[in-house]
Amino acid sequence: MAARVAATGSWSDEEGVRLPAGEVHAWEPGMNQTACGLALSRSRLARFAHVSWADVRPESGGAADAVQQVCRRCAAAQGARRDERGWTRHSPRP
Repeated sequence: MAARVAATGSWSDEEGVRLPAGEVHAWEPGMNQTACGLALSRSRLARFAHVSWADVRPESGGAADAVQQVCRRCAAAQGARRDERGWTRHSPRP
């Protein structure tokens, strides 16, 4: 199942659609916690089941207008890397 978004805040666009704001976390519908292990109710995170995780990445544009920070642990759990290059061995042993 594709990850959705849980965030610390929300805002509405000109069409009245509620979108995430503040710090965003990856969340799978049906689960009571984020990908990094935060409990949704204890952390007071709002759920956005209509917004996919890919839409809140700052480079995507989409629903990322009011996103201030993307959780690094959730991004890592969803397959993001710090750099775009894959891992390579530079001096392998014979």
